[in-house]
Amino acid sequence: MSVFNTSEGEISTFFLTGIPGVEHAHIWVSIPICFMYLLAILGNCTILFFIKTETSLHEPMYYFLSMLAFSDLGLSISSLPTMLRIFLFNATGISLDACFAQEFFIHGFSAMESSVLFIMSIDRLIAIYSPLRYTSILTSVRVFKIVLVFAIKSLLLVFPFPFILKRLKFCRKNLLSHSYCLHQDVMKLACSDNRVNVIYGLLVALTAMLDLVCISVSYLFILKIVLGIASHKGCVKVLNTCISHISAVLIFYVPIITLAIIHRFAKNISPVVRVIIADTFLLVPPLMNPIVYSLKSQQIRNLILMKLCERQGR
Repeated sequence: MSVFNTSEGEISTFFLTGIPGVEHAHIWVSIPICFMYLLAILGNCTILFFIKTETSLHEPMYYFLSMLAFSDLGLSISSLPTMLRIFLFNATGISLDACFAQEFFIHGFSAMESSVLFIMSIDRLIAIYSPLRYTSILTSVRVFKIVLVFAIKSLLLVFPFPFILKRLKFCRKNLLSHSYCLHQDVMKLACSDNRVNVIYGLLVALTAMLDLVCISVSYLFILKIVLGIASHKGCVKVLNTCISHISAVLIFYVPIITLAIIHRFAKNISPVVRVIIADTFLLVPPLMNPIVYSLKSQQIRNLILMKLCERQGR
């Protein structure tokens, strides 16, 4: 009898999916994946280090950027164990409790990143609408309170996930469709009533979509302000301050929305496409955000170049 479909008793292990059809080449696939994880962790740690140690970066925008880097770091570390086990050792099994814990951290850090992107859109709106009052509105104390409230909100939002999964019975199917555990993927394997999971999962997804709607509204206000600037050079300068954030929003939300659409409407799509998009959701934002902000933020770019020049001069 296959380990992926059992008919007697409750299962105690889920099996994650690598890239279907190329299991023999997983060791080669692991090379770019390891490299991406290394760059993502190094890049986000670098951002956090500079923001902590350089007083010139002790500004609201960089405080929010540090929270984004922390969220990206959490996403990378949450998925790292299972991804490396699958692609390095072809070890696909994961216990139910470990799976529930992983999906809690992945959804928690994803919710946190969504909230941070929303906060950063408000930060950009305030900076453009009222630049002279920017530092008086977003004081260090107020920024700390905002960050703390949204971080707690994100964790409380996904806190029920492991518990509402724990109450389900898994007795037949145990093959997951990704290289890590997601709530919507795990609950589909249940052989008991999962309506609570479906409803609460939809609520969490709508919360993330609400963040995206608020971000869009913020940029409509920003666009209205920009269109009111007579100078073309002034328009370009203002929009240039938003490019990094817009890039981060697209990098984060496009894979999530694509994955949600696939789960809901394209159930017959190739498993390879599903796995690649799901892995993109976890690998690309933590990798690209430090690169985008390092390239577009002159202060961070100058600090990195200065550190590199110091090392070469030794």
